[in-house]
Amino acid sequence: MELKETLQVLEQLAPLSLAESWDNVGLLVEPSKPRPVKTILLTNDLTDAVMAEAEALSCDLIISYHPPLFRPVKRLNQKDWKQRLAIRAVEAGIAVFSPHTSWDSVKGGVNDWLVAGLGSGQVSVLSQALGNASHCHKLEFTVRSTEELNTVMKELKACDGGTSLISTGTRADSSGIHASVLCSDSALTPSVQTLLQHSCSSQSLSILKLEKPPLPGHGQGRLSVLEQPVTVAEAVQRMKSHLVLSHLRLALGWGQTLESSVRTVAACAGSGASVLNGVKADLYITGEMSHHEVLDAAAQGTGVLLSDHSNSERGFLAVFRERLAVRLPESVAVVVSKVDRDPLEVV
Repeated sequence: MELKETLQVLEQLAPLSLAESWDNVGLLVEPSKPRPVKTILLTNDLTDAVMAEAEALSCDLIISYHPPLFRPVKRLNQKDWKQRLAIRAVEAGIAVFSPHTSWDSVKGGVNDWLVAGLGSGQVSVLSQALGNASHCHKLEFTVRSTEELNTVMKELKACDGGTSLISTGTRADSSGIHASVLCSDSALTPSVQTLLQHSCSSQSLSILKLEKPPLPGHGQGRLSVLEQPVTVAEAVQRMKSHLVLSHLRLALGWGQTLESSVRTVAACAGSGASVLNGVKADLYITGEMSHHEVLDAAAQGTGVLLSDHSNSERGFLAVFRERLAVRLPESVAVVVSKVDRDPLEVV
């Protein structure tokens, strides 16, 4: 299977447009000599151990949840470990792709998987993802006659080749013909300049900024109202099982005990404080929070359950492997890394 075709499948599973604006997602390393994709390695982090594993498997594509290249790179040398891995990937002809927050945001992605560890419930998104609106402005104006309207519309369509202008209808009354059009950012200035050249439309012109449409089910973080409440102690055991961990860190909220009831759960994989902050819930589940962020939550009566950063994400790789494998030819092997692990461990 060609790399381009594989990337199209990945886009269908989790559109990169769902990623946060600050993130660095997509194809990060592309070999100069294309070769068929026969083996794909899934990992949470691309480390030296994972790269060695990929080389041993003669891997063609590494899907690293966290982007190994994040900040702008001015040089490629052996001093920086991430640059060193990028060089090894290029030399081995291995492509590297990172989905990161697009997997967090997508419906059925990392955060839905994480919050499901406590059982079924009514799940909502904490930070709603928005769609891409090609037409972001609405121009409303009035003209005196049908003839003038036709002239104005013809000039407006010529502003941007007619490709980004949509007429949304007209309405006539005693004051004239009221018209409205939708246009893109690039067509806004020339469209306004055109309308200002006509005395009637210039006097009545109003410009409205359109909001981007919400994408139901997509976005950062999840809030679940559990169908069957559990105790704090039960929540800990369920998450240990879900994440396949022997230890978690727990901060009880003010007034809570291990036998307190948990009905509402807010979850955000990775470092979730910025998403969870201020959310009313009995329990927060995330990978890591700072000391003071935990104190703030506990003071509000919310318990905090921490697994360490990548432990709150890694288990989704097995879920994604199944989704990806069924969309690829049987000749393509999809493998979850056996050496990828969180750098912290309890000793």
